[in-house]
Amino acid sequence: MEMPEASKQNESEHVQNPEPDQILSPRRSLQLHQRKWWISVLFCLFLVVAGDSLVMLLLNFFYVQDNRQESDQDLQYKGTWLQALVQNAAFPILIPLFFIFPSPKPNQETNNTRFLSFRLLFLYLFLGVLVAAHSKLFALGKLYANYGVFTLISATQLIFTVVFAAIINRFKFTRWIIISIILTVLIYVFGSPEFGGEPVENEEFYSIQAWLTFAASVAFALSLCLVQLGFEKLLVKTKRYGNKKVFRMVLEMQICVSLVASLVCLVGLFASGEYKELKGDSERFKKGETYYVLSLVGLGLSWQVWSVGLIGLVLYVSGVFGDVVHMCSSPLVALIVVLAFDFMDDDFSWPRIGTLIGTVLALGSYFYTLHKRNKKKMVELNQSENSVEV
Repeated sequence: MEMPEASKQNESEHVQNPEPDQILSPRRSLQLHQRKWWISVLFCLFLVVAGDSLVMLLLNFFYVQDNRQESDQDLQYKGTWLQALVQNAAFPILIPLFFIFPSPKPNQETNNTRFLSFRLLFLYLFLGVLVAAHSKLFALGKLYANYGVFTLISATQLIFTVVFAAIINRFKFTRWIIISIILTVLIYVFGSPEFGGEPVENEEFYSIQAWLTFAASVAFALSLCLVQLGFEKLLVKTKRYGNKKVFRMVLEMQICVSLVASLVCLVGLFASGEYKELKGDSERFKKGETYYVLSLVGLGLSWQVWSVGLIGLVLYVSGVFGDVVHMCSSPLVALIVVLAFDFMDDDFSWPRIGTLIGTVLALGSYFYTLHKRNKKKMVELNQSENSVEV
């Protein structure tokens, strides 16, 4: 049965002249996507700042209660494998969250999934070893290098992140990002918090051991860029996530990498014989064994909060942005440490107040670039819609 001519004409007119809602649907979809993206970025930024603050508070509490500054040289620099293990061992708390967060429908058209899975497994193993090395070197560096040396060397991690991002991730820099990077390095140098476990000033060999901090900075920068590479080239392309970036990918990355890193640190703890000293450490703790255990548990959870936020920023933005946020949080962390602890030579002076202002400028410069990119996508969508209408 043929359709009447009038109905055919009305149908053709309806196709040629779609409803306003149909015209606006791509724009609304992009607006909704960008709104969710901004919420995800701000949430991860909050996790990084909160995790950084909690970690530094609990680290200072641990080493002050452990009498590290009053200990002799042989005792002062022990316990680094334990601290490296604590940085990674609390990952099981993320496993329930991994199954709670929704996952998009798998993409059945993805080819070579076995090859991608093999490469992803290799990436997790390599990153786990790299993170374990960074955790160990970071713990050693904080104990062997004094405040000034540790801060100056740690500031180089952003420079290495920039170099690795340009080589590995083909990262594109704008003048606003460059301004943000320069301000961030200055902010970190002048606004980092004091540390209760640093050596006394008359240690003669700390400058040699401070190179461990340099190695930790290189490992940290490389791990950020490899995580971004894993997200863009492997995880997003696997059929499990349907070519989309979702928060569940962050949890998968963190759980798998922390599992490998924890195993490496656990082997180091027993191979070095450091596990024999755990009982003596708990007995030497001023607040008692209960607070000793609670401080380690709190540290482990705080490290996971920080890591999840950092990896989330790498997923949604880039490794460079994640490092910028991490280093820009140092003035706020310093303020919290000054309020919580009464270190002899530490106060929140005018230079640190200036770094708080610099933090706003550094993050504002980077956020301005992100805003311009989102605005550019909206303009391109409007242009494409106008060309379709014509």
